[in-house]
Amino acid sequence: MILRVLAMAGGLAGALGASQFPEFSQQYMQRLGGAVDELSRQVVRYEADADAAGMTLPLYLSALAAEGPLARTQAANMAADVARRNDLAADLAALQGAGPFMRAKLATHLGDAQIWARAREQFKPAVPVTFEGASFAGTGFVAGWVALSAVFWFLSRLWHTVRAPLRRRRAVA
Repeated sequence: MILRVLAMAGGLAGALGASQFPEFSQQYMQRLGGAVDELSRQVVRYEADADAAGMTLPLYLSALAAEGPLARTQAANMAADVARRNDLAADLAALQGAGPFMRAKLATHLGDAQIWARAREQFKPAVPVTFEGASFAGTGFVAGWVALSAVFWFLSRLWHTVRAPLRRRRAVA
């Protein structure tokens, strides 16, 4: 009886946790879009500087890096901005237009640690009343129930396996 109650609690915890995914992923995407916009603004400025010098951006960054340690650091920071913008823009392109179910399938594109942390700071859990929220809640409930039931089943099998030889010894003695 207690195991069923615990499995039910696990199911409810799974339902509450999974039901938050649609809204959290939406907020993550909004932050992702903002980060891409800001980094794109910076990269456009870098490209304009390179163009004014009559160079491509990669050539401009190489020339800048050759000017000394301070300029090398600046060039490395600029190259990191360009690479981050490209990575985040690829994630955003993969997620744009995707609904909550497709975002769950594409969850690997929700992995930027800085954006995740900022979205998590501002996220306020709520009881979803949308179809997507209910679907994720149902999936989370089943997953939590099944996971805890499997753990309890395994532990009970282990307990019976360990206990059986002890019973035989007592019976013989």
